[in-house]
Amino acid sequence: MENMWVLVANGSEARVFNLTKRSDGLKLVSEHLHPASRMKGEKLASDRPGTYMEDSSSMSTGSAYEEPMSPKEYEIDRFAHELAGTLNSGRTANSYGKLTIVAPPAFRGLLNKHMNDQVKKLITQQVDKDYTKVNERELLGQLEPVLFPLVS
Repeated sequence: MENMWVLVANGSEARVFNLTKRSDGLKLVSEHLHPASRMKGEKLASDRPGTYMEDSSSMSTGSAYEEPMSPKEYEIDRFAHELAGTLNSGRTANSYGKLTIVAPPAFRGLLNKHMNDQVKKLITQQVDKDYTKVNERELLGQLEPVLFPLVS
């Protein structure tokens, strides 16, 4: 029987579980914390944004430079990249053959952005929920309708 990994994540914490059959339940493979994702933006940035001049030929004043990504968004994106690396390492080690991702939609999108094609091919189910605070027994109950049709 093929092992399935279940990634339960949000922007600051994640747990990876292994599932082989219903009677064995979920077995914790790894736990990941990224406290920087929870920090306020002003704690992450070192100073105020810089300024720039809009038009050098006129006497107009400069405007504040807007970053394309806030420091908090950057940290969440870094965490998604780290988790994608964990999933890829597990795939190359043949630790799993199927993958279920349980995460809020925005974070799931970041994960998808960082995952390589080989990992994406192993995704059998995606659940748009944040179950990071749910214990393993309750988690299995919540995900049972999703997981067990997939586990043979």
